[in-house]
Amino acid sequence: MGTVGAGADVAASERRQLINAAYRLLGSVTEAEDAVQDAYTRWYGLPRSRQEEISSPAAWLTTVTGRICLDRLGSARARRERYVGSWLPEPLPDRTEWGHAGGAGPTGPADPADQIVLDESVATAFLVVLESMTPAERVAFVLHDVFRYPFAEIADVLGRTPAACKQLAASARRRVSTARAPVPATGRADVVRRVKEAWEAKDVAALVGLLDPAAVMTADGGGMVGTVLRPVEGGARIAQYMVAIADMAPGLKLLERSVNGAPGLVAERAGVVVTVASFDVLDGHVTRIWAVRNPEKLRPWGRAG
Repeated sequence: MGTVGAGADVAASERRQLINAAYRLLGSVTEAEDAVQDAYTRWYGLPRSRQEEISSPAAWLTTVTGRICLDRLGSARARRERYVGSWLPEPLPDRTEWGHAGGAGPTGPADPADQIVLDESVATAFLVVLESMTPAERVAFVLHDVFRYPFAEIADVLGRTPAACKQLAASARRRVSTARAPVPATGRADVVRRVKEAWEAKDVAALVGLLDPAAVMTADGGGMVGTVLRPVEGGARIAQYMVAIADMAPGLKLLERSVNGAPGLVAERAGVVVTVASFDVLDGHVTRIWAVRNPEKLRPWGRAG
């Protein structure tokens, strides 16, 4: 992944890959950017002679970024115990349909959110399952199963043997296979569109028909805006809650937009994004709704759609 004396050019070219890995490890664009920036600060803090001794700057940066993420995952658990309500990963817009949000102009630095590849490994359902893993499981699984790093390199990140890292990834894989929702039906976008229409019409019966009876809605306001602190369970209760929200927020505008690479809804009020919702759909019915309302997590969405 590098050559002797590759130096700054090779190191700098790894930033996109590192941000992609760090977002999947941390579930936060802001924290991912901070972790990668910290790794680069350490790289550029090395004497030139030490940089030239490193045969693979990319591997070095991956190892350091992975260790930083591992430390932050450990401390995040304690922070999330104090978090007000449910914690959800930061939702990502599709830059091709949403454009640059809250970033610099065309000559400024790229928005970190724009550098993240939107594939299955950033789907909200997948990131939520990652949250159930131990920090070591998450690092081993993401680096190996998503980014195909060999266990010998992951061992350097975790400070364990390659065999132990392999076991961690296998344990994480079992969590994914048991906790992850089945692959959504091909009509997912159509279901989300019908949810939007029923929500706009405040049609409780139509919403109930679109929601699985055992559906669960989780909202993240971070204590900064009003929202339910615990998941709402049951299609009927969710439908009633959605209509109540519409009643309390006149002027709410719903937009169909990709959220973490899948069909979702964005709610605007007075041109400001107030909620980003992603959905899991199975057999034509919504089984999960994840609604992020914490303004700090909506910064990449900070422009009119």
